[in-house]
Amino acid sequence: MIVERHPASAAALSSGGERGRATRNRLMAAAARLCSERRSLDVSVAEIAREAGVFPNQVTYHFGSKDSLLLQAAFLVLLQETRRVERIGRQAPDAGAFRRNISRAVLALPALPLVAKALATGVAKPELAPVVDHHLHLLFRQSERFLRQQIDGRGWSTARPLEAEARTFWSTALGAALLSRAGVDGTADDLDLAGVLSVRDGAELPG
Repeated sequence: MIVERHPASAAALSSGGERGRATRNRLMAAAARLCSERRSLDVSVAEIAREAGVFPNQVTYHFGSKDSLLLQAAFLVLLQETRRVERIGRQAPDAGAFRRNISRAVLALPALPLVAKALATGVAKPELAPVVDHHLHLLFRQSERFLRQQIDGRGWSTARPLEAEARTFWSTALGAALLSRAGVDGTADDLDLAGVLSVRDGAELPG
């Protein structure tokens, strides 16, 4: 929680914390909106602050740096976009279609290259490692919960624990985005992301 540096009372402390959270949320929402609209992380502190209706110095006060804010904003956009992927997955008639459809949808997400760029920045700046780790875990946990719902609800199975399933899938997808950003030749059709998933239904299981 972010609080006033010199609160005069408990009431002031509570009020400062609430104002801090509200400002932080406005900045995050503004950065995510600008990055999503432009499909780019090339957004200035002044633009973010103006969009959020706050002073530019609030970015460093609440997030430490512009890079930290943009990294978190990129993940926020990706987490929001994965809701569409989940809807596509729920509509799949069987496990084979599930694997193919969500893989195509993920590789087409506008936020995937945004996160790849943010991750590249995070690698170059060790102070961002905790931020990267936290948001990767959020992504993995969200996907693990979704997989569990599908498997439990449809009677499917996986060849590996669900945590490993989610990590392996997203590591492959983000790795592909990073390679593409680095200029490696190829398209989404060259990557068998669906083959990374071990989700199977009864018709695909032996015997």
